[in-house]
Amino acid sequence: MAIEENTNEEKKSVSFVEQLVEEDLAEGKNGGRIQTRFPPEPNGYLHIGHAKAICMDFGVAEKYHGVCNLRFDDTNPSKENTEYVENILNDIKWLGFQWGNIYYASDYFQKLWDFAIWMIQQGHAYVDEQTSEQIAEQKGTPTEPGTPSPYRDRPIEENLALFKKMNTPEAVEGSMVLRAKLDMANPNMHFRDPIIYRIIQTPHHRTGTKWHCYPMYDFAHGQSDYFEGVTHSICTLEFVPHRPLYDKFIDFLKEMDGTADNLHDNRPRQIEFNRLNLTYTVMSKRKLHTLVDEKLVNGWDDPRMPTLCGMRRRGYSPESIREFIKSIGYTKYDALNDVALLEAAVREDLNKRACRVSAVLDPVRLVITNYPDGQTETLTAINNPENEADGTHTITFSKNLWIERADFMEDAPKKFFRMTPGKEVRLKNAYIVKCTGCTKDADGRITEIQAEYDPLSKSGMEGANRKVKGTLHWVSADHCVKAEVREYDRLFYVENPSADERDFHELLNPDSLHVHTDCYVEEYAAGKKPGEYLQFQRIGYFMADPDSTLEHPVYNKTVGLKDTWAKQNK
Repeated sequence: MAIEENTNEEKKSVSFVEQLVEEDLAEGKNGGRIQTRFPPEPNGYLHIGHAKAICMDFGVAEKYHGVCNLRFDDTNPSKENTEYVENILNDIKWLGFQWGNIYYASDYFQKLWDFAIWMIQQGHAYVDEQTSEQIAEQKGTPTEPGTPSPYRDRPIEENLALFKKMNTPEAVEGSMVLRAKLDMANPNMHFRDPIIYRIIQTPHHRTGTKWHCYPMYDFAHGQSDYFEGVTHSICTLEFVPHRPLYDKFIDFLKEMDGTADNLHDNRPRQIEFNRLNLTYTVMSKRKLHTLVDEKLVNGWDDPRMPTLCGMRRRGYSPESIREFIKSIGYTKYDALNDVALLEAAVREDLNKRACRVSAVLDPVRLVITNYPDGQTETLTAINNPENEADGTHTITFSKNLWIERADFMEDAPKKFFRMTPGKEVRLKNAYIVKCTGCTKDADGRITEIQAEYDPLSKSGMEGANRKVKGTLHWVSADHCVKAEVREYDRLFYVENPSADERDFHELLNPDSLHVHTDCYVEEYAAGKKPGEYLQFQRIGYFMADPDSTLEHPVYNKTVGLKDTWAKQNK
């Protein structure tokens, strides 16, 4: 019985994509070979939606002992550059994956050109000199057939000459396109003589000015899969209506190379899954470009962005992102995932790996009046109670400390267990102290708190065992470093900005960034670098920003210890 339960559990953990792959393996398709690919267009930075595709593409290849290659779909030089290529490579490695080979769609420009020539020669393609508006008007509707182009039946030789003319420096963008000659009455709009080549005179980041017309995505993508020997082309649901076109072009390819008598062997199978949508977030590349270009955020790696480089800068771990993606799974229907689930995964992962340090974001001075002037003590702090192997570090205790202003209340309610006159609290890793009073300025603002310590209550001593309800974090005023702390909130204040009909500029959260410039961190924390995970005790998880220096540490808040957003927005 136990074995059966384990088997059932294993089946549950297999996604529908993996089930289809296993069916192909069982049938012996492609000689039992598994090859996937991750095909980003180098026209922007990867975001967490891409991470879902990466986890699937690389995960399937790894699970079934295949290979996953990386291919840059660089067919539009007007929007692509090497900066994006380099950052995509960096993000994939950071996420924890390694590709087999790196390919580019531009590697196949000559093959695709030759294929287009063959299609013209076979009567499967023609050059159209109409405007894009005219072509769009003639497409028809899903229930009404389209109108054939007046150029649809022009002679093959004329099409060949015009197509070659499209690939000259003199060709004018928009003056001509090459269209596949398919079916203008097909209910699938993508089948109605799709454009497969267009003129672009922008130099290509790899091929320079060798080419002047470039294949469309639908014409390059499936063919590139075929050229590389991809067995499973895994993509998101918006490509479902593109699948018949994907298959049709591969049928033409197999006809051209003489394998049309066996359409099912050695051909990629397209499988679609739901894309990742997050609350309070946009994934549209166009909108992300707008945020960056209009300086509504501080670049692609702004910690409020859903980009992988933004999440890395904010302090998300790659393991937490992979675990979140695993938890939401892969389905055949789109859904809106709560960003709180992502933050919970981050919180759970960082709890296991973050070093605990002390930082005070809104400081008020605490003077231990009965502690000897000029005396200091070196205390031991555990780096991570979840992992003994992480060891310890030392902190300094002295007469003058900083604590959080919110941790003191002069006239406190009964259930306030922090610092208040006449009550005891424990200072983390140090002593139990009793508040004796406070000092205010002329406006009534508290400028200093006084307390007395119990010398026999030091952590580790028997006197430290008495029950005290409140424990506060602190830093020594003479042994700390002034720091800047950046706290982030939702970039948009509406749950589903992509579905909101208003201009998305109106949906931006004006309070998505709070910068605290008068913070203090213990000296040990000041030496931490980007990539080292921190927990500011009782506050949340943080990471040093690339702007950080030893003299001026800067930290980004990754996520709080609890989901405060949910409480605020009930």
